[in-house]
Amino acid sequence: MPRFLIIGNYAPVGAKAIMSAGGTARRSAIEKMLSDVGGRVETFDFAFGTDDVYAIVDLPDQKTAAAVSLTINASGVAATRTIVLMTPEEVDRVGQVHANYQPPTA
Repeated sequence: MPRFLIIGNYAPVGAKAIMSAGGTARRSAIEKMLSDVGGRVETFDFAFGTDDVYAIVDLPDQKTAAAVSLTINASGVAATRTIVLMTPEEVDRVGQVHANYQPPTA
């Protein structure tokens, strides 16, 4: 199943909710949301600094990843960035694909 890194940042109202309900409640809510769309949480960690949350998740496909991201972002309490992750073996296979690219010339 494809893996994704989701980086999240809470709006002030989202941060207040985390302080009130706690981090494990938020992780449980994310686990349920992903399970409902056929995915699962591999890791879910809070951070401080530039970003608030780092989660590595397994999702069925990019369409599902986009739907999850749009759903979270539309809530207004958090904003996410979603990054496709690749295993070393997948990168090995990338080297076997030969695209015929013609760069622009002056």
